[in-house]
Amino acid sequence: MTLVTFGETMLRYAPPPGERLAAAEELSVHVGGAESNVAVAAARLGREAVWLSKLPASPLGDRVERAVAAQGVTTEVVRSETGRQGVYYVEFGGRPRGTDVRYDRADAAVTTATPAELATDRIAAADAFHTSGITPALSATLGDTTRELLATARSAGTTTVFDVNHRSKLCSAEAAAETLADLLGLVDVLVVAERDAETVLGRSGDPAAVGRALIDEHGHETAVVTRGAEGAVAVTADAVVEQPAFEADTRDPIGSGDALVGGFLARRLAGDDLQTALEYGAATAALARTLDGDMALVSPADVAAVVDGNAELSR
Repeated sequence: MTLVTFGETMLRYAPPPGERLAAAEELSVHVGGAESNVAVAAARLGREAVWLSKLPASPLGDRVERAVAAQGVTTEVVRSETGRQGVYYVEFGGRPRGTDVRYDRADAAVTTATPAELATDRIAAADAFHTSGITPALSATLGDTTRELLATARSAGTTTVFDVNHRSKLCSAEAAAETLADLLGLVDVLVVAERDAETVLGRSGDPAAVGRALIDEHGHETAVVTRGAEGAVAVTADAVVEQPAFEADTRDPIGSGDALVGGFLARRLAGDDLQTALEYGAATAALARTLDGDMALVSPADVAAVVDGNAELSR
């Protein structure tokens, strides 16, 4: 069972926890992007995963592609002589300061990606295709490309998966809602954070009711409403499944939502029922929070141990 994803992957630079960027003398380097994070989690959990994107023909582009491929993901990447490598910076801070993310992704190579230069045959042959609301927020070109790729998947009978994944530092909630209005009718499996359902999609209240309303409005087969520390709820036309979050000592929260999606899709593609898949997604997310970097570098045994309650002692 094959999962294909499409989106930008960046280099991430971060000073040591508790230090400010302005004063840092060293920065750690990681590679991450929502769609490649999902592909990595699925690949680590035994699914065939393919990541489509566009990167600069540069050592930094090489660094990104190599990092994704190293986790077992097949990379179908267009290389461009123009455009740059997207970057983001993160400062980790406890309360009350919190964690701050700063993007530097203007004019990234991926912003000019069109369906004609991407391996759309991979999408047509896949079991599922995943992208997120981050991608169309990056450029008008990517808005058109995202829609065409979802339509390609739909035409081929490939299950379409879309994570709203709103980033207020990329576009306003109003602009995101306008963009999504043209996309949501092409989505079979919708993933949306509870806060994004309210601010972008105008839906609030009981998460199961939110999921049901979105299914009724857009014709999704499944809606997954994520709730952070409260877990997640998955809704279909005839079922509601609730899954609490697994407790985790959080070392790095970035990418945990993508890990949930990757774990969920890995098990759904393997034929598991909604409850089992959501449980595995939540366990994958918990593990991701204990790891540095955006990618969920987990194994099936790791996730099974969390699900079974046997994760704290290994001898």
